[in-house]
Amino acid sequence: MEKDIQVVGFRIGSETYGVRIGSVREIVRVPEITSVPSAPDLIEGVINLRGKIIPVMDLRKRFGQSEIVTDKKNRILVVELNNKLLGLIVNAASEVLKIPPADIEPPGNVFAEGESSYVVGVGKLKGRLIILLDITRLLHRPEYKRLEEVAEPVTLAR
Repeated sequence: MEKDIQVVGFRIGSETYGVRIGSVREIVRVPEITSVPSAPDLIEGVINLRGKIIPVMDLRKRFGQSEIVTDKKNRILVVELNNKLLGLIVNAASEVLKIPPADIEPPGNVFAEGESSYVVGVGKLKGRLIILLDITRLLHRPEYKRLEEVAEPVTLAR
């Protein structure tokens, strides 16, 4: 029997998304963000997380959410990409979801092309749909190369 897929669930607008738990280092409250001059619009700036400088991107903007409301439920998912840490601002993040592989549908033609090729499946869990994302595909774009230049390498001590 295949093991359940564990994902970190987070919300953007009214939708629930999930990324594999192995991609997420931690979830933190949104601290003060220092802006970076001439950064792409999606890049909010950088934060200092326990001595590490981490660039932060607003995933809500990346997903085209027009009305962005800052509140105390907002969180930053700290993810590791190419041995660098990046922060992703989401509306809320809290739960680890366990989805049986049998309840995950392939993304289908709607998500297959271009912009949404980072959707790797849609999970069904207790009547909800969870859009499953591949963080590496989501962030694999030219403007994020500049993000990686700002990010400090991850040290091996964990």
